[in-house]
Amino acid sequence: MTTAKLFLHGVPDSPAIWRPLLAALDLGDTPVAIPALPGFTSPLPAGFPATKEAYADWAVGQAEALVAAHGPIDIVGHDWGALIAQRAAMLRPDLIRSWAVSNAVIDPDYRGHRIARIWNTPLLGEIFMALSKPAKLAEGLAAQGMPADIAREEAAQWANKDKRRAILKLYRSAKGLSFEHDWARDIGKLPANGALIWGAGDPYVELSVAQRFAANAGTPLTVIEGAGHWAIAERPVEVAAALRGFWASL
Repeated sequence: MTTAKLFLHGVPDSPAIWRPLLAALDLGDTPVAIPALPGFTSPLPAGFPATKEAYADWAVGQAEALVAAHGPIDIVGHDWGALIAQRAAMLRPDLIRSWAVSNAVIDPDYRGHRIARIWNTPLLGEIFMALSKPAKLAEGLAAQGMPADIAREEAAQWANKDKRRAILKLYRSAKGLSFEHDWARDIGKLPANGALIWGAGDPYVELSVAQRFAANAGTPLTVIEGAGHWAIAERPVEVAAALRGFWASL
C-alpha cells in the first residue's frame, strides 16, 4: 500500500508553494494532503489562537485524518511547516512513518532571523505588517528565488488581515523563533526516520543550523546547491530526487 503524504507550508506561504515539487514528484495515486495553515488562505477559525501549540495540534489532527484512512504517513514540511511537522511527529510518533523537513528545524541554539525578531516585537510588528504591500512582497520573494507566478499568488493573499494577524501571533508564541526552553527539549522524541533537505544559500536559516542538527541527531542531510530558502520551489527536481531516495530507503 502506498504511504499517504502530508505537506505543510510555511510563512508567508500557502499550499501553492508545493506545486513545483508535487509536479516533480508525480505521486500518481498516492493519497496526498496539502492543507493551508488556519488563517493563511481564509479567515481565522473562531477561537483559534494561532499559537505554535495550536498549529501543532492542528497538524496532528490533519495527520490523524490521513492515518485513519491510509495508515501511518510521510510528513513533509517547509519553513514553519517544517517546525510544525517536527512537533507533530514528536507529539504523535505513532502516526508517522517518516518526516522530512526543508530549510527550518527545531534547534536549541537558533535565535531567529531579522524579520522574525521584528514580528516578535509588539507595535513594531504591526507597523511592519501595515507597511508591507503585496507588490513589494511579490518582488522580494521572486528576488529570493521563488518562481514569479507563485510569488505573485502568495503576495496577493497578503491582503488577508487574518493572515498577517496569525503570523504575528505565531511568531510571538515562539518568542521570535526560540525553541530552547520548550520544543527543542523534545528532540529525542522525534521518530528515527527523518531527513533534512536544505537550500545551501538560505539567508534566513543558515546551512550551519542544518549541519549542526544533522550531526547531533544523526539525521541525513541533503544540500541543494544553487538554492536558497525556497529550495522546494527553486530546485524541485533535486528535492524530489532526495525525497524519493529517502522514502525508498525506509
